[in-house]
Amino acid sequence: MLSLRPHRTTFSRPLSWPRRGRLGGAAAPHYVSAAAPAAALESAAPPESVSFPILVNGCTGKMGLSVAEAAALRGLHLVPVSFSSREKVEKAIQVGQTDIRIYGPSTREDVLSSIADEFPDVIVVDYTAPDSVNSNAELYCKLGLPFVMGTTGGNKHLLYKSVQDSKSYALISPQMGKQVVAFVAAMKIMAEQFPGAFSGYHLEVLESHQAGKLDTSGTAKDVIACFEKLGVSYDMNRMVKIRDPEQQLEMVGVPEEHIQGHAFHLYHLTSPDDSVSFEFQHNVCGRSIYAEGTIDAAIFLHRKVQSKDSKRIYNMDDVLREGFMR
Repeated sequence: MLSLRPHRTTFSRPLSWPRRGRLGGAAAPHYVSAAAPAAALESAAPPESVSFPILVNGCTGKMGLSVAEAAALRGLHLVPVSFSSREKVEKAIQVGQTDIRIYGPSTREDVLSSIADEFPDVIVVDYTAPDSVNSNAELYCKLGLPFVMGTTGGNKHLLYKSVQDSKSYALISPQMGKQVVAFVAAMKIMAEQFPGAFSGYHLEVLESHQAGKLDTSGTAKDVIACFEKLGVSYDMNRMVKIRDPEQQLEMVGVPEEHIQGHAFHLYHLTSPDDSVSFEFQHNVCGRSIYAEGTIDAAIFLHRKVQSKDSKRIYNMDDVLREGFMR
């Protein structure tokens, strides 16, 4: 049986997610859901209208499909092309009014070359697979296609080198949820300005994701790195990673409809004498926060390309600094 009680603290409450409802008089946590209606998304769009061609590579996956749907809702021109890692693909995916044809990997370069000629101001969004990150990026750079890389994995050094050597435009970020990016950025600022502020404190970390996510949360790693700069010592092997759907329902409180797509994080700090505790929590249900952030990233990159900005490589921090919060 998995125990969530910190092994060295006598804090009166075991470390666990607050149940949906009320805890000690506090309001229930807000869950960011993918089920936001289309009208709400449209009303929340930036006031300045913008439209350009966008190609979403990876529409056969859940994240890629969510991004394509978000692009259609925002009025962008979906290029009717995407790619699969499988060679024999005979299918099309309908997104809004667009039928997107799926091509195999052997035709990838020829098809993308034609797209570059037909849509000179296209932005490519990549949500494929970790082992495709570097080869895809190299091809985008070769063809002069600006791209947003939302796929995690691959060789990060080679990814940046490909963009730098080709002088292409790219926005690279393993985390596209703007509010989560802002939270991590705030943690980094606190760590830089107040190093050692939590010296001696004990840290416990729990994270819950859908069963298909086998690796450790990159966001959790970033936040833990901030706590370490703040003076906390932490062994990554002690992180509690929850992937079992039954535990996620009963212990974590993930809504059943989001068991297959969620990202819950909890960081609990306790002072050396157990008299003080701090708790940081961010929970995401569904994929809308990432899809909407990706579209804002694509709009941001399109503007940089059109203005011929001297900077070529960006991340989500750059998007936020220019006011792309909604």
